[in-house]
Amino acid sequence: MAIATVASLGITTLGAGTIVACLSRDDAAAPQSSRAAVTTQPAAQQPAPPKPAPPKPTPTPGAAATEAPPTQPTPPPESPPAPAPTASPPEQASDEAVVLPALVAIATDQIPTDVGLDPQILGEAGFTADRDTLLSAINNSLRYLNTEKSVQDYASYPIDGITHDRVRRSLQRFKQLVSAARSAQALQGAVRKEFEFYRSTGQSGQNDAHFTGYFEPTYVASATKTAEYRYPLFAAPADLDTWPMPHPDRIALEGKDGLQAEQGPLKDLDFVWLKSRLEAFLVQVQGSAKLSLTDGSTMSVGYAGRTNYPYVSVGRELVNDGRFTLEELSLPLMLDFFRNNPQALDEYLPRNPRFVFFKKTDGAPPTGSLSVPVVAERSIATDKSLLPPGALAIMNTQIPYGDGSGGYVKRPVSRFVLDQDTGGAIKGAGRADLFVGSGTVAGDRAGLMNETGQLYYLMLKDGF
Repeated sequence: MAIATVASLGITTLGAGTIVACLSRDDAAAPQSSRAAVTTQPAAQQPAPPKPAPPKPTPTPGAAATEAPPTQPTPPPESPPAPAPTASPPEQASDEAVVLPALVAIATDQIPTDVGLDPQILGEAGFTADRDTLLSAINNSLRYLNTEKSVQDYASYPIDGITHDRVRRSLQRFKQLVSAARSAQALQGAVRKEFEFYRSTGQSGQNDAHFTGYFEPTYVASATKTAEYRYPLFAAPADLDTWPMPHPDRIALEGKDGLQAEQGPLKDLDFVWLKSRLEAFLVQVQGSAKLSLTDGSTMSVGYAGRTNYPYVSVGRELVNDGRFTLEELSLPLMLDFFRNNPQALDEYLPRNPRFVFFKKTDGAPPTGSLSVPVVAERSIATDKSLLPPGALAIMNTQIPYGDGSGGYVKRPVSRFVLDQDTGGAIKGAGRADLFVGSGTVAGDRAGLMNETGQLYYLMLKDGF
């Protein structure tokens, strides 16, 4: 869903985290027509855990965490020694892959003592209180759970104990507890007493979760095409659902330089223009944006459809080509690269064949895949083929906050969140993307999020 502003490619501005965070996400706002009803994965197909990032100095505005390392296949176990000859052939070992559930219920005494202690709700420990924000996020999930689509989404959800009705009742009770809470400790105690915890089995079956951040960008744009503002966003073709497969890829739709759309099926579908091709591309990656128009008005745009191609990360393409290593990859380095090598945009942006279309949203807030608004610091995006949509969760990790002097410091959090969104690059039981908000500061913070931790889902116990 989004992005912000910091000095950039010499022709316009971009927000910290724009390239690194956003190019690991992809059109998060895209609603899914249906959710796969599979919640287990073969161990051999589970993504490997992210490599630990090297120590970094305290980040400053414009700095960004390295992009998540590419996943590696799980190495096969070493072959056992050949059995001694016998009179009859030895029984063949089963080659059936071991499956891991996405979530596993855990006993209360296995939950770390800090899990569920969320001082931000009531403004304790130096946080700004956001109880109303959390309640709004809960209400958004309840809105989704009151739809027929939510009933269909849960019809085949195969993890024992997680049902549509239980998720809904859990949110109703949690809303009551949050409304009545007088301290973080009191809320934590009530939650531990009344809720059963399900822990994500993670990226590799080791209960490890990988957290990143995303945000809604703000850009300067023009409602008319000019020599300065010439890179467009496009409305969805009326017949997109009936386009033959394979769809035209990015080069076929806009040309290698991003300026040839009038020659193909997107003719006359452009409706707003940006200065930078990279900015227009990044709006597609995030799926929505706020635009400050040159005539003094504003426009908000949101996801309206996309072509049927897998998402390809430009940041990882740069690493694959040896431009940078994963350890050194950062937003400033990438900005410098594209500023010093503007022709490289024509080489790297087309490598992501997926193309995203937009509609004007009349100032509506960013909307997630459940067709309800996402809420800053309380909504997460996950893989909805594995994890329960709309459900209450806790992310145990660290999040960057302003240090009061223009920089950022990471603070440990155990944050209650609602699972309300998804993204093309958010895959696996241990991946979660936190919606950080809108604008420049949100972009800075999102770009600094590249953390490990644990992810828990909460279900109300019987009898409460």
